[in-house]
Amino acid sequence: MIQMDSKEYLDAKRKNMYIVIKLGFWSAAFTAVLAALFIFLGLFGSSYTESNPYPYIGSFIKTIDYMLFYPAFLLAPVFIVLLSCIYQYTHPARKIFSFIALLFGLIYAAIIIPDYFILWNVDLPSIISGQTANLSLISLYNPHGIFIALESLAYIMMSVSFLFLAPVFRGGRIEKALKWIFIIGFILVMGSFAFTSLMKYDIVVFEVGVITINVTVLIATGILMSILFRRAKNL
Repeated sequence: MIQMDSKEYLDAKRKNMYIVIKLGFWSAAFTAVLAALFIFLGLFGSSYTESNPYPYIGSFIKTIDYMLFYPAFLLAPVFIVLLSCIYQYTHPARKIFSFIALLFGLIYAAIIIPDYFILWNVDLPSIISGQTANLSLISLYNPHGIFIALESLAYIMMSVSFLFLAPVFRGGRIEKALKWIFIIGFILVMGSFAFTSLMKYDIVVFEVGVITINVTVLIATGILMSILFRRAKNL
C-alpha cells in the first residue's frame, strides 16, 4: 500500500467526495428524468388495453409498446450509480443500510436488464419475422408470461432497496421527506402484492401498480436527492 501523509490523504478524500457529490447530483437528476419519461410513455403511448388473446404473440405491433422500455432499461444502471453515490456519502454509522440498499438495487438491475434485452432481441424480432412458435411464454403481451413475472420481481427488489434507504436520511425537511417517501413506497408495493394475491393473483394488475408506485417514488426522491447533492457541492 502506498503511504500518504495526512495532507495528501485529506486532499485525496476531498477530491473523492467532490466526485461522489457531483456524480450523485447528476445520477439523481437523470433518475427522475428517466422515471418520468418511462411513466409518460407508459400512460400515453402503450396499447396494452387492446385485445391480444392467447397465444399472446402480438397480432399487432406498435413501436411505442417497446420504446417505453428504453428509459426503463437506462434507469437500471443510473439507479445503481445513484445508490453507489449514496453509499459513499452516507454517515459511517448508517452505511450498512445504504450498502444493503445497493445490494437489492443490484438484484433489481440484474433481473430487469436481461428481461428488457431479451424483449428487444428475441421477442420483437421473432414477431416481426413471423417466427412465433413457442414464443407465448416470453411474450410481452402474455399476462402469465416470464417477462411480466421477472419485471414484477425486479421492481419488488427495488422497493426493498427503498426500505433500506429510509434510515440513511436524517436531519432537515428534505431528509425527512425522503425517508417517508421511501417507507410509504415500500408499504404500498407490499400492500399491492398482498391485495392482488387475493384477487386470483392478477400479476398484470400488480405489475402496473408496482411500476407506477416505484417510478413515482423515483421521480420525487430523484428531485429531492439532486437538491441535497447540489447543496453539499456548495458547502
